[in-house]
Amino acid sequence: MIHAILSRLARVQFTVSYVATLAAVSIAILTLGPQVHERVIRHASTNLHNLAHGHLGTLWNSAFVIDEGPLYFWLPCLACLLALAELQLRSLRLTMAFVVGHVGATLVVAAVLAASIELGWLPVSMSRVSDVGMSYGALAVFGALTATIPRNWRPVWIGWWITVALATAVTGGDFTDAGHAIALVLGMVVTIRFGRSTSWTSVRCALLIVSSGFGFLLLAHTQWTSLIGGAVGALGALAAYRYARPTPVRTEAPLPDAITVL
Repeated sequence: MIHAILSRLARVQFTVSYVATLAAVSIAILTLGPQVHERVIRHASTNLHNLAHGHLGTLWNSAFVIDEGPLYFWLPCLACLLALAELQLRSLRLTMAFVVGHVGATLVVAAVLAASIELGWLPVSMSRVSDVGMSYGALAVFGALTATIPRNWRPVWIGWWITVALATAVTGGDFTDAGHAIALVLGMVVTIRFGRSTSWTSVRCALLIVSSGFGFLLLAHTQWTSLIGGAVGALGALAAYRYARPTPVRTEAPLPDAITVL
């Protein structure tokens, strides 16, 4: 029994190690109190102030510090998402998608914030706003699952999630919402090199349902954005379905044979 458990855990090495580290760090921060929590958030944040001072380690450290949400909810959901992606994509591809999404979305958001502050569109105080968490990497991994979706359903999948991400980024009005949309798109772009779709079992389908709900909550984390994102996402999925549906080929009736007629 122990050998069977270890062999199954070996298939999700990234998931087990990352989730265990997140749980340990989160519990330690909660145990040490709010002052330590604020200090850790301040030093691990990938805001412009830290990046401008050469604290590039925050690009990775921020993925291990969670600022919001109950631990008992998001940790099991995250584990389901990562485990599904690791089973479908394998560990190396999962790691690639997570790193590209987390670091890439962080740098894009930082560049846009820096330009906005330089042009006077945002106050200088925005350079010190905390930005930590695993949401960028998680949404990139979720986007990378596109490579495993059956080809018949892939346009609907892409149409739904792209429109949900764009709608919530616009209506949310926060730089983190924009980062979520960027991370999701980066994850989908990474899947271009991931090959064809893979097989699905009942267990993996159940994990996909949980992961989809978790991904939607990461994108649309308020009631208002949930309503708008759901409605716009349905329209996007319908448009993608109609666009991708093969057009029936009209065949004309053959002309009567001239010899037969004569």
